[in-house]
Amino acid sequence: MARAVMIDCDPGIDDMMALLTICASPELDLRGVTTVGGNVGIELTTRNARSVLALAGRGDVPVAAGAGRSLVRVPVSAKKGAHGDGGLGGVVLPEAPGAADPRPAAAFLAATVAASAEPLTLFAVGPMTNVALFYAMYPQLAARLDRLVVMGGSIGAGNMTPAAEFNVWFDPEAAHRVLTDPGVAVPTTLVPLDVTRRTGLVDADLAVLAGSGRVGALTARALGGYRHGLGAVTPVHDAVTVLTVLHPELVTTQPARIHVDAGYGPSRGNTVVDLDPADGPTVDVVVDADTRAVVNALLDRVTSLDREV
Repeated sequence: MARAVMIDCDPGIDDMMALLTICASPELDLRGVTTVGGNVGIELTTRNARSVLALAGRGDVPVAAGAGRSLVRVPVSAKKGAHGDGGLGGVVLPEAPGAADPRPAAAFLAATVAASAEPLTLFAVGPMTNVALFYAMYPQLAARLDRLVVMGGSIGAGNMTPAAEFNVWFDPEAAHRVLTDPGVAVPTTLVPLDVTRRTGLVDADLAVLAGSGRVGALTARALGGYRHGLGAVTPVHDAVTVLTVLHPELVTTQPARIHVDAGYGPSRGNTVVDLDPADGPTVDVVVDADTRAVVNALLDRVTSLDREV
């Protein structure tokens, strides 16, 4: 039986790769997508999510827009426009037909969990604002999640500031609620920047995507834009997060206690990852991965969308 999943995202180029990976995986039954402001504004993240689903032949999947800003501080866009003005590296996808689900993301998540006969896995690959609101407003339904899988935080240096990874930095109050609050006891996996930033695509990988067909070519073009200023490897942070569920044998996890700095100093958004916790709630942190095998699995999934056409 396929694993029932939802994804909360802010597309975003690596979110595009994550959505396509889910759509290409028969082991996953995608029940819905929620969007959050992050890489670009909420109108664009919602439009992009719907367009990517349509590209993958999954325009039937409902998309609900959520928080356009963080819980406390005024939102900002991704560092140096890493995802381009439209969020997909300059690639323009056709508008998806129809309209987004009118419910706010937290209400949509609650309704989807309530309607499911089996526990759902929720991927959270953007700022955690929607998830924090879901936890706060619907704690009993949130507690029915099978697992929360988060792309966020870092053990070492960040990518938005020296201290902070972007998703946590954008809304550290939300990240604190989701990663440290014992009030909603959801089994949680954290996939930090330390692993995702070294699990990326090289030129030969982009060539494989570009040669697979329309879906792969558009994805390769978007990723080519994402590489700008990032060196020889193109990271696909959010897609790696999906792969940790599809292929848990390719990653190593360790229980840890997380502290999120929600102060207003230079370390705002920092995640202190205690890999030797004495007590308190813990999450499973991905500390290592077979990076080449993960990349190969991602390429196989996304190129399969072209083979099915």
